[in-house]
Amino acid sequence: MKHDLIVREPELYFDSIHQELDNFLRDTFFTHTFGHPLNIIKNTTLRPVVEVIQNKDNYKVKVQLPGIKKDNIEVEVDNDFMTICAQTHEEKEEKQEEERNLRYHTSEFRYGKYQRTISFDQPIKAEDATAEYKDGILTIIVPKQNIETKQPKKLTIN
Repeated sequence: MKHDLIVREPELYFDSIHQELDNFLRDTFFTHTFGHPLNIIKNTTLRPVVEVIQNKDNYKVKVQLPGIKKDNIEVEVDNDFMTICAQTHEEKEEKQEEERNLRYHTSEFRYGKYQRTISFDQPIKAEDATAEYKDGILTIIVPKQNIETKQPKKLTIN
């Protein structure tokens, strides 16, 4: 029996609708001329987009984390799942005088915590997993455990 690698998450279909609604509400009801705009998602956990590919030997997981420093990314692989966490902070000007004169017209950058958990449909070798971060893309290779394919056993009925 073949299983999907990742269970479809219905909320993913609505991400773009939610983002458009957030933009509409922010642009309609909140002004950008009096300091920093209200960032509706500032204190929420963001979900980075992922691409999961598998072959007979391993899983290859690619995660988009643009603008995040390598030191602010953590990956934990355990049993049959993996959790990716990252943190990005809003850059602040050093000079107080410049900060008082700074007015945002728009800010669509996302700041905060990113987290994503991915489950695998086969046992993995967590101790042999590797990760590389380049050009805003985190690439993780997770080897599968070799599982002997067993033939079904026919039982004799007594």
